Formats: sequence, C-alpha cells, structure tokens
Amino acid sequence: MCSSPKMDPQPSQEDPSPHVPAASISLSFSTLFPSHFLSPPKQITSIFSPTNNLRIPSQISSLSISSALSPSPTKPFYKSTISAYPLQNPLTSNPLRPSNPSGAAALRRASVVWFRNDLRVHDNECLAAANNDSMSVLPVYCFDPRDYGKSTSGFDKTGPYRATFLIESVSDLRKNLQSRGSDLVVRIGRPETVLLELVKAVGAEAVYVHKEVSNDEVKAEEKIEEVMKDEGVELNSFWGSTLYHLDDLPFKLEEMPTNYGGFKDKVKGLKVRKTIEALDRLVGLPTRGNVEPGEIPSLVDLGLNPNATMGQNGKTTANAFLMGGETEALQRLKNFATECMEKPRNGVKDATNSSIYGANFSCKISPWLAIGCLSPRSMFDELKKSASSMISAVTNKKDSGSGSSSDTGMNWLMYELLWRDFFRFITRKYSSVKKHGDAPVTACTGAAA
Repeated sequence: MCSSPKMDPQPSQEDPSPHVPAASISLSFSTLFPSHFLSPPKQITSIFSPTNNLRIPSQISSLSISSALSPSPTKPFYKSTISAYPLQNPLTSNPLRPSNPSGAAALRRASVVWFRNDLRVHDNECLAAANNDSMSVLPVYCFDPRDYGKSTSGFDKTGPYRATFLIESVSDLRKNLQSRGSDLVVRIGRPETVLLELVKAVGAEAVYVHKEVSNDEVKAEEKIEEVMKDEGVELNSFWGSTLYHLDDLPFKLEEMPTNYGGFKDKVKGLKVRKTIEALDRLVGLPTRGNVEPGEIPSLVDLGLNPNATMGQNGKTTANAFLMGGETEALQRLKNFATECMEKPRNGVKDATNSSIYGANFSCKISPWLAIGCLSPRSMFDELKKSASSMISAVTNKKDSGSGSSSDTGMNWLMYELLWRDFFRFITRKYSSVKKHGDAPVTACTGAAA
C-alpha cells in the first residue's frame, strides 16, 4: 500500500482539528477493473493532481487515500416478515450480513430470478441472463395463496393432482439448482410482497422473469413492475414459453390472426431459435440477508386434502403416476424420440395400430410443458438430434398432408406445438381487454390441419 505524499501546507489555511477522526478509503484498481482498462501512470497522475505534484510509481497496485471524514452511519438491519413455510407460522430472517464489495464493476451485485411456469434449468433465458449479468443470484418460487382454495363455483382453484405435480416439479428444480451450486428459495405468499422483501434483504438490483399470457398472470407482472419501479429495481422480462419467439413473429401481436389457419400461413417457414444450454455451474447465492431457502409445502399447507389423490380402494390413482419435474420430462422426451425411431410410419394401416400415431397420437408430455419443466424448443431440438431422418422429411416437404402416408412423428409434433403457440399468442393478445378495448374472440374458429 502506497501512502499519499505530503504536500506543503498553505499559509492561509488552518490546520484541521486533531480530534476529527480520519477514515481510510482503499481502492483496488485490479479488483474493480481489468488490467487492460487501466490508464498509464501519467493519465492517473493527471486525474488526481492537475499540477503533476503527485507522483504514483508505475508498479502501484492500489491507492490509499486518507481524509478527515466522520464515519458514515451503519445501515439499519432489515428483517423479513415473509413466511418461509406455512402462512400460519411466519418465520423471520436473521439480520443482514455485510455485503461483499469485491467483483467486477460491470456486474450487478445481486439479482433475483422469479420462477413461474418455467421450472427448469435448461433453455431458461432468465436464469442464463441473470447468471451472466450478476455476481450472485437468488432463485425464488412463490406458492401464491390466490391460486388455491375454492373458486366462486365451489371447486378447487388448483386440484390435488396438479398441486402434487407442481410440488414435485418445484422440488426437482431445487435439486437441479443445488447440483449447480445454487438453491431455490420457496415461499407461500403473494409474489409482489415476497419479492419486494427478498429484494430488500439481499440488496438485489434487478428481477428476472419470464412473461406469461393469461390475464391474471399479466396483471401480476404489472404489479411486480410497479413495486420494483418504486424501489428502484429493474425488472427484466423474457419470452420463453412457445416454439416460435414472440419477437420473431412476422406480424405485430395486435395483428395476430384470430383463426389457426391464418396463423399457420403467417408463420410458415419461420425459423425456430436455438435452445439455450443449461449452465453447468451457477453463480452463488447473495451473502447478504441470511435468506433461508424455506421448506417446500405439502398439500395440507396449501389447504388441500392429501387423501383426494387416493382411490376408493385406498390405492394411488392412475394420475398420481405422473411424476413432476424437469428430470422426468427430459427422460420422457428421450423415450418418445426413441419410440418414434423404433416405430417408423410405413403407411396409414400401420399407423392406426401404433401407440404413437393415429387418432390417439400424443407425445404424452403436455403436463410438463404446461408448467415449464420442458420447453417447446427443447422438444423440437431433441427430436432433431434423435430422429434426423424424420426431420429431413419435414424440412424438405413444403406442406405435409395430415392424412398422407409420409407423415412422421415430427410432423404431428409440429402440428401440436403450432396449435399450442396459437393459443398462447392469442391469449396474450387479449390478456388485457382494457388495453385493447376489444372483447376476446373465439380462438378455435377456422382451424386447418
């Protein structure tokens, strides 16, 4: 550490009081900036002393500046009131720990990734962007109480089967994050309240989230954006729930065709974006805040009856055999690709007897798509890798007929994914009637295979 050279005192100035405490500020250039960003010694000298009276040796690595300043007051501790587990048993976080000031100046000190219907680490632009932009990332999932309980009609807003599937998916996401050096913070509470307190606790500078399409989900995004704006926190939203990206559509969303046939013609030949690979290692959690990961709730914690998933004979019903989570989704996708290759379609007659073709054809993976354990682009990409012969049949054919003997599993998969894209885009278009001033139209009119 090099000390500042003494300057000749000016006769007209009075010596500072010896009782004023002096604070020492240490600036490490090698820590804040890469070496190629540093200016030569002459330029550094000119910044600190225009008269060139201050000389800094070329081998200097840090600069110590002493000034007669009173120490700044300590920032008050912040305590969270958000429940980490059942609502009736609120937990309080420990006081904040000092944040770590080291790291590149261009990176955000801390960011929050808000998981919603994107419960995966592969092809997740939010997670990838947050890790690239930040020194630390706090992944968060909220079980919103408004999604549970009884509707006005007396039915469960979220049934026990879907809730069980969701709980399993959240648990699998946590394991996948932990295996990459991170973790998942789980809370029961309204996102606008949970995220605000967590942002304050860790000192986050940005929140990353995937956009959704329904009216309630869009309202939730707008509420979060409003809350974060008041707090001075940036909200970065991404699109990642469809095969074709929203920004790649050859028309504005307000000009979205109201029937599938028109939509299919418009997007014909549109290129599918590449899948974002899962990161092998994620940045760590923020050191500030002592945020507890929290327990993943049970059906009872969500106000549901766990016995509802049992049949009258006391055995688990068939629906319970659908295991939630990204790990299961990827395995099923691989099995489907293998099945397509082992049972090539040789004709209509053979197709009617096949388990994967014909009237009952399905990739049997919709539940995982619905909550984002798997992305449509990943499905498309996996089948391209595993079934190149079928892909060539699709890409070389301008317009495949739905009843033609040359149809393949990939043809049908594209057909299903296009329908899914259509419904999601049309829902997004009319997700806010107030904005557009129109009532939603019937989305399934004029469908064409």
